[in-house]
Amino acid sequence: MANNNIIRNVEKSYMKTEIPKINVGDSVKMGLLIQEGNRERVQFSEGVIISVNNANLNTTITLRKVFQGIGVEKVYLIHSPRITNIEITRRSKIRRAKLYYLRNRSGKSTRLKQKFIN
Repeated sequence: MANNNIIRNVEKSYMKTEIPKINVGDSVKMGLLIQEGNRERVQFSEGVIISVNNANLNTTITLRKVFQGIGVEKVYLIHSPRITNIEITRRSKIRRAKLYYLRNRSGKSTRLKQKFIN
């Protein structure tokens, strides 16, 4: 019991506080720090979140985008120091926890209905 409290306190110091509330179906634009030789730059990656795995410090999101006609998915640790910012560009109205069915679709059928927030 005491070990869990110690681990939770150590993890709390590494957790980011400025992360927006992320849901499955959101279209996001993420800034990633990329190392090129001896310098760093920010590279942006855009896509739809198809799954979220909530686990405190180890919370991950799976981002899917179509690049040159090929679907690309990548899992990101959202509390990683390599992620500089996360900007939600669009929220979608969905009825599932995981959007894996988007893998089998292409073109206009991959569109999700937009959710407007008042």
